[in-house]
Amino acid sequence: MIDSQQERPRVIAVLGPTASGKSALGLALAERLGGEIVSCDSTAVYRGFDIGTDKVPVSEQHGIPHHLIDIVEPTSEYSAAEYARDATKAIRDILTRGRAPILVGGTGLYYRALTRGLFPGPGKDAVLRTRLEAIADRHGVEHLWRMVRRVDAESALRIQPRDRLRLVRALEVYFLTGRPLTAHFAATKAPLDFCTVVPIGVHLPAALTSERVTRRVEQQFARGLLDEVGGLLERGVPETARPFGGLVYRQALELRHGVRDPAATKALIVQGNRQYARRQLIWFRKEPNLRWFDGPGESPDVIARVAEILAGPNQNRP
Repeated sequence: MIDSQQERPRVIAVLGPTASGKSALGLALAERLGGEIVSCDSTAVYRGFDIGTDKVPVSEQHGIPHHLIDIVEPTSEYSAAEYARDATKAIRDILTRGRAPILVGGTGLYYRALTRGLFPGPGKDAVLRTRLEAIADRHGVEHLWRMVRRVDAESALRIQPRDRLRLVRALEVYFLTGRPLTAHFAATKAPLDFCTVVPIGVHLPAALTSERVTRRVEQQFARGLLDEVGGLLERGVPETARPFGGLVYRQALELRHGVRDPAATKALIVQGNRQYARRQLIWFRKEPNLRWFDGPGESPDVIARVAEILAGPNQNRP
């Protein structure tokens, strides 16, 4: 392994909260630098879940290759450790082709797994898992999230309150080891230790985030979100599939079941997005060496400033 930071290949990471314009900035940088996009999004990996995850349509990718999108079936389980393995391979392949890897996304755990590594962790404990599942059945999945928040506040920031699988795992690790997940992460090896990661963060004022999220939710419904959900169900994807438990799709399923009307559903999705954006911002603010820019990411001024910094003499320093 090369010891000098300056001699290592560079990976540019475009990170930040939802609706901040990360995808547009990543595309612009890829065009300028001769790069390829590596997605860092835990929902974009699932095939068929397109509108609610805001995947960039092929027609808008400007011919830039995109990696780690649509790589697993919605009924599959895909972990952060698997992502770190697959993203590392994609980055190595991109570098071999003489191209620039541009990591783009907002899933903090995926980014941390790739840049800092994940600890192997204890094996599954069937008895403990059964007990935790029973608690979720009796008191609701959100009760597990509150349990995680009490013992591991940082994990509670990154795990959705209804992500049953990850909540059970976080509690399992805590009860089996006596230490929270986040305490274990610090002692692991980074898969990208052969690269210099240059992280760029994009953020927006809360009011602008709310405005952009509201507009995006309207567009998702106009583009056929409910038809997409219906098509997935008709193809046999069960409502228990992991991506159906995420933001947008969970509320869309509840709309189908008559839990609330379309207007209330859209308002709830907007509210959930605003809350998610705040959690993402808190998470990424704890990442070392991340340089923040006032968005939106598609702003020509932001693109020019980021490109200028990346081309400068201290290009490998965020």
